[in-house]
Amino acid sequence: MSDPIEVHSAVVHPWHHDQFGHMNVRHYAPMFDDAAFHAWSRFGLPLSGLLTEHGVHTVAGRTTTNYIKELVAGDLVRIYAAITRIGTKSADLKLWMRHAETGETHATFEIVEVFFDPKTRGSAPIPESVREILKKALFVAPDAG
Repeated sequence: MSDPIEVHSAVVHPWHHDQFGHMNVRHYAPMFDDAAFHAWSRFGLPLSGLLTEHGVHTVAGRTTTNYIKELVAGDLVRIYAAITRIGTKSADLKLWMRHAETGETHATFEIVEVFFDPKTRGSAPIPESVREILKKALFVAPDAG
């Protein structure tokens, strides 16, 4: 079992604002997407090695974003990630976007990552060696939040 780990940091810029004066939803997605790519390496599975050593990579099967508190220009954010479920052919990740100075959670992102065989162009079972690494990063939240 593991606690969430920091996988990315970013700055909210004025061009991220919408007509309401806060970061628009379209700008959360790239930050979370970048963080998800970094997460694999931080879990001990660099994406380059996932394909060359294990013959698979991951693709996003489903994402859900929960917007909790607005962000404005100048806010610094850190994104933390954890594996929350390991299935047969997929794993779930949860990411938390937290204000770097206050620690408050501003948004969460849940993603189902499907293991993918580029040769067959379809889903693939998680290799056992990968599963063992994922188990070390597994996080069970103390509450549903």
